[in-house]
Amino acid sequence: MAETLKLAIIDLSSSDAISTAKSIRQACIECGFFYLVNHGMEEELLSKVLDESRKFFFLPLEEKMKLAAKHHRGYSPMYAENLDYSSSSRGDPKESFYIGPLEAGRSNLNRWPLEEISEILPHWRSTMESYHKKLLIVAKRLISLIAQSLDLDVDFFEKVGALDDPMPFLRLLHYPGELEICDEETYGASAHSDYGMITLLATDGVPGLQVCREKSMQPRIWEDVPHIDGVVKEPSAVAIF
Repeated sequence: MAETLKLAIIDLSSSDAISTAKSIRQACIECGFFYLVNHGMEEELLSKVLDESRKFFFLPLEEKMKLAAKHHRGYSPMYAENLDYSSSSRGDPKESFYIGPLEAGRSNLNRWPLEEISEILPHWRSTMESYHKKLLIVAKRLISLIAQSLDLDVDFFEKVGALDDPMPFLRLLHYPGELEICDEETYGASAHSDYGMITLLATDGVPGLQVCREKSMQPRIWEDVPHIDGVVKEPSAVAIF
C-alpha cells in the first residue's frame, strides 16, 4: 500500500508574494507538486465542468468517435495513448478529450459536439470555454510567482516573450475503474512527466493519483496524492506539478 504524500498548500490569494514564492520554490525542490488554493476558480464552474465531462464520456463510443482527435484536439478512446511503453504494450486504459487554444486563428482546430450531440450537451462548449479562459488567468498569475521563486523579475516570462503566444490545452480525462484481467500491470496513466510549462490538475475526489519523487530509484516509490476539499476556505484545490 502506497504512503500518503503531504504536499505544500500554496495560497494564490496571499498578499505576501515573496513568502508565497519561497514556498513554491521549496515545494518544487522537494517534489515538484503542490496544492493551489484560493485560485479564483468558482466551485459552481468546476462542478459544471466535471458534470459536463461525465456526460460526454458516458455517451456511446460511436458518438464520441465522431469527434476523434485531429491536430491534438478532440476525443481519444481507451488504449489510444501509451505514456510508458516499457510498462505496457497495450496502452493506457483511459479516455481523454483535448481542447486547444481559443484565440482567433487557432480555435478553428478545436472539435466541438456536433448538432445531434449538442442537444444532449447544450452547455458543453460554453462551460469548457469559460473554464479554459479562467485557467489561463490562474496559470499566468502562478507563472509570475514561479519567476519570483527563481529570483527573477515578476514579469520575467512576459518580457522574454514566453506568454506572447501561449499554447494552453484543457484535457478532460476519464478512467473507467474496473478492467478485464491482464498479464501486465495496469495503470490508468502510465508513469510520465508532463510537458509544457505547468500543469493545473483538478480532481473529483476519486483516489488514484500518485507521485514518484525519485524516478531514477529502483524500485520506484509511489506516494498517494489525496484529494483535498475545503482547504484554506476554498471549496476545491488544484494540484500543480
